[in-house]
Amino acid sequence: MQRFEFAGATAVVTGAASGIGAALAHALARRGSDLVLLDRDAERLDAVVTAIRAAHPDRRVRTYLVDLADATATAQVAAEIGRRHPRVRLLVNNAGVGLGGRFDQVTFDEFSWVIDVNFRAVAQLTHALLPTLRAERGAHLVNISSLFGLIAPAGQAAYSASKFAVRGLTEALRHELVDDGIGVTSVHPGGIRTRITENARIGSGVSHEEYAAGRAQFEKLLTIAPERAAEVILRGVERRRGRVLIGWSAKLPDLLARVLPASYNRLLVTGLNRGVVRPTPTPAPGVPAPRPAADAAVDPAREVA
Repeated sequence: MQRFEFAGATAVVTGAASGIGAALAHALARRGSDLVLLDRDAERLDAVVTAIRAAHPDRRVRTYLVDLADATATAQVAAEIGRRHPRVRLLVNNAGVGLGGRFDQVTFDEFSWVIDVNFRAVAQLTHALLPTLRAERGAHLVNISSLFGLIAPAGQAAYSASKFAVRGLTEALRHELVDDGIGVTSVHPGGIRTRITENARIGSGVSHEEYAAGRAQFEKLLTIAPERAAEVILRGVERRRGRVLIGWSAKLPDLLARVLPASYNRLLVTGLNRGVVRPTPTPAPGVPAPRPAADAAVDPAREVA
């Protein structure tokens, strides 16, 4: 498969108002792509578009406000994109949400909200826009999974379930679409400096003390700039990589999961407590920090991508 050509392409990016999505929008504009940007935050999305148009006045930018938790609204936006942009060369399903808390600390409605945004919307948009990708020679699909699409720590049942589902869907599509000449990439970011702590919901059964402790430790992990993440992702797209891992906070746990698929959590906790795992995943917002090493077997590490 030939390298992806960004110049002259139409790229659809979800979650484009901040973080990796906004960085991808800027990076794609620099590479000569026209943009279709989706988000639910009108003010932040407008700021991104204003900056892109100021720097790249020749780029065409279209925006759609949508809450991807709403399946009906998602279907309507997808249909409109298909009508207005019948030849999409790149689709990046980037939008995602977080939820702190063990499975028994969250309601099923809270659990379902994460699944809806992180997985159902990805599948729905991809299914709706697949004809536009097939119509454009050399098209590519990118689904943003997570470190938690590689490992599944305690305290992140909903998030891990959604991101493993994204990974599974993406891998199947990679095999299904190869004969159509469509490249497919699964992305697994580590600690990226995004607004995830601001936007994450906290399970109804999680105490404020747990949340405060988990958030403070979680934010220490966010060391990678979104702009760097975007460049890594787009280099992977250009080279038609099937999978992209960003940062050692994704690569090291992935290696541990391959070597110790049933017991990596205990090793990560031991490394955390002894300070030998660098860089290390840390607890998710709303989830208690790991206990001392003596309790590692019953309280595995709470990491977040």
